[in-house]
Amino acid sequence: MSRALATAVAAFHLVKTAGLLNNLAAFPTLRRAGRTVRAGRVSLLVPTRDEAGRLPEALPGLLAQDVDEILILDDESTDGTAEIARAVTDPRLRLLPGRPKPEGWVGKNWACHQLAEAATGDLLVFCDADVRLAPGAVGALRDQIDAQRADVFSVFPRQLTGTLGERLLTPLIDDVLLSFLPHQLLDAPAPSAATANGQLLAFSRNAYDRIGGHHAVRAEIVEDVALGRWARQVGLKLGLALGGDLIRVRMYESYGEAVRGFGKSMRAAHGGSDLALAASAGWHLAAYTLPWLRWRDGSLWRASALAAVAQRLLVNAKTGRGAYAEAVLPPVTALAALPVYAVAMRRTATWKGRDYPVPAGRIGDHTTGAR
Repeated sequence: MSRALATAVAAFHLVKTAGLLNNLAAFPTLRRAGRTVRAGRVSLLVPTRDEAGRLPEALPGLLAQDVDEILILDDESTDGTAEIARAVTDPRLRLLPGRPKPEGWVGKNWACHQLAEAATGDLLVFCDADVRLAPGAVGALRDQIDAQRADVFSVFPRQLTGTLGERLLTPLIDDVLLSFLPHQLLDAPAPSAATANGQLLAFSRNAYDRIGGHHAVRAEIVEDVALGRWARQVGLKLGLALGGDLIRVRMYESYGEAVRGFGKSMRAAHGGSDLALAASAGWHLAAYTLPWLRWRDGSLWRASALAAVAQRLLVNAKTGRGAYAEAVLPPVTALAALPVYAVAMRRTATWKGRDYPVPAGRIGDHTTGAR
């Protein structure tokens, strides 16, 4: 049994490393390009709810973009978010008061739906309030949309982390993306190869209308992945890139925030299954923590332990994060993730002061169709 487990863990790391090495070359990163005259209007759309602590840092980057309009929707904030946006004098920026959320909608999806209703652009670029855009970011995004011929395009920003707890959990987003989704598979018919990132997610207006917009995924907590899979199902072309120096984000500012944030979506990502959550937690302990505890028990365990270190180094190099000292963290990362699984075991996800029931279906199951 021990030999079989060691072999399985080593095989897992072999496959993961192969996927990562492929994406080191294949996965594109946004690059600032020269100013190009393009046809079509661009709408930069920002849903906000209690973002007074983050919006001041985001605004300079939003205003530095070559776009036709910047719409900020205030989703019933109680912390002065609207006042911060209202103080901006740029004529492109409009503050929209959000309407009360209807039953059956996730708050962010409802906010994005309202933004799309008000937007006049041919390209709709949804951007979270914690995302920081460098000058030229939207231009670089449009270059990659053209290069990848994408109808739906998203960016995985460079992750900014401050505390040790953030460093343990937040970089796992890049680790999973770059290790298990070869960029070439975005054109594959398999639904599992379709993904998107709602932190920065762009649609042509025609594509957005064709999939039914956020209405089609109104009850989805992990709405971005659902949108990507739904877009694939109706025959649209997906595109992805890393943010590089142009698009960065600090998702959470503490370990506790990271646990709550990842926990709210983890259950849906595991099909609503307690068994799948438990199996995932156990496997990651076996793959990342156990090899160090079994270091003296054979070369397979040692190879797995060192592979995890190499993977973190390669991921951080590809994303441009640096932070190479994080390579020592994989053995404790699986332990640090256990509270995330505990949060995910709950039947209700809580975020931004709202509670949402977590459905037992898979991400991206659609029974209502696009409207």
